[in-house]
Amino acid sequence: MKVDLLAFGAHPDDIEMSCSGIILSFTEKGKKAAIVDFTKGEMGTRGTPELRLKEAKNAAKILGLSERHNLEIEDVYFEESHENIKLLVEQIRLFQPEIILANAPEDRHPDHGKAARMVERAHFYAGLLNYETFWEGKKQERWKANNLYHYLQDRELQPSIIVDVSPYWEKRMDSIKAYRSQFYDPNSEEKHETYLSSQKFWKFFEARARDLGHRIGVEYAEGLIQKRAIGISDISHLV
Repeated sequence: MKVDLLAFGAHPDDIEMSCSGIILSFTEKGKKAAIVDFTKGEMGTRGTPELRLKEAKNAAKILGLSERHNLEIEDVYFEESHENIKLLVEQIRLFQPEIILANAPEDRHPDHGKAARMVERAHFYAGLLNYETFWEGKKQERWKANNLYHYLQDRELQPSIIVDVSPYWEKRMDSIKAYRSQFYDPNSEEKHETYLSSQKFWKFFEARARDLGHRIGVEYAEGLIQKRAIGISDISHLV
């Protein structure tokens, strides 16, 4: 079950909207990636939880994921409880990632900040020798990922790292389009219009990526936030 990258999202589609290009930059090179969704997004205005799960499965195929798990924690009402954080520790120890991606540390949707804090705690607890978790009846070994990054979401936060995702742009957008119930679709039969389903928000995807890309001299990019200092051994690797 070991993967190179493990991404957590409070809701199905959080990751596709925010860091799917980065995920594709791993899977397209033969590296393994997995996603763990906290909830089924059952409080969403459009679609149904069952439909969201099908859409998430389709997006997973586009992204070339090794695995995608849904913890089925209650949408909106979930808390930073010990029980919920332990579920995250189990997933980290199961997948043994080198890199963890988590929701934005603060955002328009309150669930995103909550999820970000929970993943930070789980990342730390997963490395503790005496913090016990079990999977399929067997005690799990502790695991410490090399890095934890937060992806950018709705709010304009300052990234620590900007990643060129230009080669993966079309496929990235295909992974978002997999959520047909949620985003702009002129042929949709959904009765309710939302912030996410507007054409204006759809255009936001490209505008954000182009802005980040402009900062590093590429066409499209995604941003990550790292709360600790980032170390390199050779500054010539920087663009």
